[in-house]
Amino acid sequence: MEFRPCIDIHNGKVKQIVGASLKDQGDQAMENFVATKDADHYALLYRDAGIRGGHVILLNPEGSEYYEKTKAQALKALSAYPNGLQVGGGIRSDNASEFLSAGASHVIVTSYVFQNGEILFDRLRELVRTVGKEHLVLDVSCRRVGEDYFVVTDRWQKITKEKVTTKLLSRLAKYCDEFLIHAVDVEGKNRGIEQDLARMLGEYEGIPVTYAGGVHSYDDIELLGELGKGRLNITVGSALDLFGGSLSFEEVQRRCRAF
Repeated sequence: MEFRPCIDIHNGKVKQIVGASLKDQGDQAMENFVATKDADHYALLYRDAGIRGGHVILLNPEGSEYYEKTKAQALKALSAYPNGLQVGGGIRSDNASEFLSAGASHVIVTSYVFQNGEILFDRLRELVRTVGKEHLVLDVSCRRVGEDYFVVTDRWQKITKEKVTTKLLSRLAKYCDEFLIHAVDVEGKNRGIEQDLARMLGEYEGIPVTYAGGVHSYDDIELLGELGKGRLNITVGSALDLFGGSLSFEEVQRRCRAF
């Protein structure tokens, strides 16, 4: 189980937010933490710790008055740690190469290939042709509806008709190198993980999966290790001491390495 850190950027600043609160209208979000340091500061911390595969997420859409500031922060992080970080947020086939050229190891894609409740396989194949499967991460972040979890798009604001299952992951794995899955209902709330989702993901034995959402204690890390059978990589956001939380950056790494 690997620790995969994050650098979430909103309105031109590194932040930790409550995922379900994000709104494009007015560029609004409920904030848990707003950094005084730029994104490259965190990128260098991850580089110096030898951690690869963290994700940089642009939380403003193109067209937002803050998009260029947010993008500039993302590019600073990628430049500080070339080929060590993944980047997502508004990635398409026509701009993916720009971010890879700027230093991203992978681009993370959601809304471009999940639209109107459907998977647009033509776009997936186009992305593979453009950047290569080895540089593509599919974000299948989800929200719970009844007993199931459904993919959400457009910065987690739209629920699709696509149910997250091990069968879906197996179907998509031939197009990408990894999956990133935020449990959006608990993202940023610091109240614990989505255990049913983690248990289901632990049954998947294919390409790497990173789980994000709700980790707020060392017990949560242990539980993710058990439910995920050591197969899940994990992200810790608001609970991490780097972002104002109580969990030690060094201790989180140690506990992840134990699985």
